[in-house]
Amino acid sequence: MRFDPLANLDLDVEFQQELDELVQSPKALVIHNDDYNSFDFVIETLIEYCGHEPLQAEQCTFIIHYSGKCAVKTDVFSKLQPVWARILNLGLTATIEDIPKITK
Repeated sequence: MRFDPLANLDLDVEFQQELDELVQSPKALVIHNDDYNSFDFVIETLIEYCGHEPLQAEQCTFIIHYSGKCAVKTDVFSKLQPVWARILNLGLTATIEDIPKITK
């Protein structure tokens, strides 16, 4: 029996498309509420690391406080990951999450 490298080509292409979609699809950087960081610190962090304007950072901080979390930045994973890592190193609780798809 001979090995045919092209036999599973369709499967490999399909897998690569799914992987590309997973990596390339927009994600959300979500900051979670905690009992340790001050409003001012969170606001300063959002301005410095997420590029927020002061009013936007303040609004997000209130949403984080009262709702428990807030999506503060959206982009592809590769662009969010370094920001997420910096924010974690500062002591904030953050996740990168899928953006829910809206269906009709």
